[in-house]
Amino acid sequence: MTSTDTRSLEHRMGDWARARLPFAVAELVMFVLKQGWACLFGGLLLLAIIGTKLIWQPDWPLHRYDALFLFAIATQVVFLWTKLETWEEARVILLFHLTGTAMEWFKVHAGSWAYPEPGIFKLMGVPLFSGFMYAAVGSYMARVIRVFDMRFAPYPSFPLTVALAVAIYVNFFAHHFLPDIRLALFVATVALYGRTRIWFRIHDRHWWMPLPVAAFLSALALWVAENVGTATGTWIYSGQVTGELVSLAKLGSWYLLLYVAFVTVTLVTRRALSSQATDLGHHRQDLAKS
Repeated sequence: MTSTDTRSLEHRMGDWARARLPFAVAELVMFVLKQGWACLFGGLLLLAIIGTKLIWQPDWPLHRYDALFLFAIATQVVFLWTKLETWEEARVILLFHLTGTAMEWFKVHAGSWAYPEPGIFKLMGVPLFSGFMYAAVGSYMARVIRVFDMRFAPYPSFPLTVALAVAIYVNFFAHHFLPDIRLALFVATVALYGRTRIWFRIHDRHWWMPLPVAAFLSALALWVAENVGTATGTWIYSGQVTGELVSLAKLGSWYLLLYVAFVTVTLVTRRALSSQATDLGHHRQDLAKS
C-alpha cells in the first residue's frame, strides 16, 4: 500500500466518521486508529509475546525466544514487501536494533535484568528478538511522523539535540560506575524542547502538543508494554517480585530513551523539523492543496 493509497483511505474513514459522530469524537476515533496503525509492528510483537506465553510448551522442539525472533524477522520482511515501511524507515529501525542490542548486552551483564528462558538465537545471554523490541520503537517513531504528517516547530539547535541524546545514552551505561545524572537530563529535555510543538494532522485540521508532553505519554505506553513483558516472564528485572509492577523509575528511563529514539530518526531524515513557524505554515498550505 503506497502513501497515496493510505491517505485516500484515511480521508474516506475520516469522512465516514464525521458523518456519523460529533466532530470531537470523530477526531478522537481517528487519532486512536492512526496511533494503532503507527505502532503496528510493536503491537504485533506484543501480541506474539502474550500468545507464545499462553500456548508454548517446554518440550516443543523450537524455543519460545527463537519463535519470537523468527516472527520478528518475518514481520519486518512483510512490512517492507508490502511497503508498510519504507527503506528509509528500515535504516532508522536498523540503527535502533544495533544501539538497543548493545544496551541489552551491557545491562544483562550488569545484572539489571535477565532473560530466563533458553534459546538457540541467544548471544551473550541476550535473545536476538530483544533488538526488535527497540526496533519496534523506531518503527513507531518513523511511521507516526509519516502517518500524522508531523512537523516539529520551533526545533532547537540540531547539534544540541544530538549532544543531549548522546549524554542520555551514555548515562544509561555510565551510571553503573559514576553518579547518575538523570535528574539533570530531565531538566535538559524540558529546557531544550520546552518550546517545541509537535504539529500533527488527524484528518484535515492540524493539532499540536508540547514535545515533552508527547514524550511522557509515549513513555507511559511503553511502561505498560514493559509490564506485559515482565508479567509473561519474557524478561525479569533484578529484585522484582513476581506479580509486581515495573518500577516507576523505568518510566523515567523510557522518557529519556525516547529522546534518543527521536534524535536517531532525525539523523536519517530531517524533513519534519522546522526552525521557524513560517515553515510550518507553508507545509500546512501544501497539505491543503493536496
